[in-house]
Amino acid sequence: MSAHREHMRRALELAQMQHARTGKNPSVGCVILDRDARRLSEAATGDGGRPHAEQLALAGLPVGAAAGGTAYVTLEPCRERSTEEAACSQRLIEAGIAKVVIATHDPHPQGNGGIDRLKAAGIQVQIGLMKAEADALYRDFFASIGTD
Repeated sequence: MSAHREHMRRALELAQMQHARTGKNPSVGCVILDRDARRLSEAATGDGGRPHAEQLALAGLPVGAAAGGTAYVTLEPCRERSTEEAACSQRLIEAGIAKVVIATHDPHPQGNGGIDRLKAAGIQVQIGLMKAEADALYRDFFASIGTD
């Protein structure tokens, strides 16, 4: 198994562990590597849907630790939040992440557009790694917002 698939598989495992524990929010998994491809942090969406996976994965890292690194995320990082908190796409930008590997798009109006924000900030984005597995995990979430 390639290293990319291994990291995304771990992100999907994290998301699966929180499945059905995140309320209306999807359970997302996030794995963060440093610039030398060493695993720095990992997290899944918190109980009840907050905090988001990216927020949790970045929270425990020293400032600058993720700069130049890669984030593996099972669902497109959100473009905006329903709270006053920073969106996950913005948090990844501020952390200095150089590349984000995403399993599948988020069709939710607040999630969709996170990829565009990342790209506009000069972050390399790869979409579709293990998409079928992620889409299966998010089947109910997609159906709940009318995009199944």
